[in-house]
Amino acid sequence: MSTITTEDGVRIFFKDWGQGQPIVFHHGWPLSSDDWDTQMLFFLQHGYRVIGIDRRGHGRSSQVSDGHDMDHYAADAAAVVDHLDLRNAVHIGHSTGGGEVARYVARHGKGRVAKAVLISAVTPLMLKTSGNPDGLPIAVFDGLRAGLAANRAQFFRDVPAGPFYGFNRPGVTPMEGVIQNWWRQGMMGGAKAHYDGVKAFSETDLTEDLTSIEAPTLVMHGDDDQIVPYKDAALLSVKLLKNSTLKIYPGFPHGMMTTHADVINQDLLTFIRG
Repeated sequence: MSTITTEDGVRIFFKDWGQGQPIVFHHGWPLSSDDWDTQMLFFLQHGYRVIGIDRRGHGRSSQVSDGHDMDHYAADAAAVVDHLDLRNAVHIGHSTGGGEVARYVARHGKGRVAKAVLISAVTPLMLKTSGNPDGLPIAVFDGLRAGLAANRAQFFRDVPAGPFYGFNRPGVTPMEGVIQNWWRQGMMGGAKAHYDGVKAFSETDLTEDLTSIEAPTLVMHGDDDQIVPYKDAALLSVKLLKNSTLKIYPGFPHGMMTTHADVINQDLLTFIRG
């Protein structure tokens, strides 16, 4: 099992497959690098080197008590990148992983990043504030924490069976394997990391990170995302980025790279090759 140990003693698990230009995948909350299986196999078959990282407290990385914030997430990713000496890399982040990508590229990516992709990302800020009036109220995130603390196993069943993949929409057939895989990944991780992670993905303002990114950045979002509403995320992010491309997908859910992998993978490949 491939791991590195960070300066604060946290063991971070990563996958590193293939040869060629590196693509680094940053997963969403509360999952693991396994959430990128379809993408990693796809790009491996197209001649790329693919790297997936389990965030601290998630997947096979250490279930530590502290450091569950965007600064540590980005620093941990940087530790893996430095260990592997990755250059000319494409960094792709989904949801919370999109926030992690923004912070990593802004603070650690100089000279190493070719392009970035934000998929259904939490950027620039999810929480409703005076400066972000269209954000979600704190009660939404308090509800996530309450559900997790009361019965994490049931909560981690209800989220993928409902809004995450849009399986609660009329006419959409739930994919039982996908639901179970989400639950499996979630339950692999630590409850403390997941609890603290809600604050990290909802209250971290990534505005300055986005404005400082020079690399070409693709912003992808479904307009039926019930987890991260696209109007206060993707539409604001592209206004802050210096060199961005926006793709909005009608009817696609938050977990669209799983439910619509054929479309998302091809658009990612076109952007990376372009």
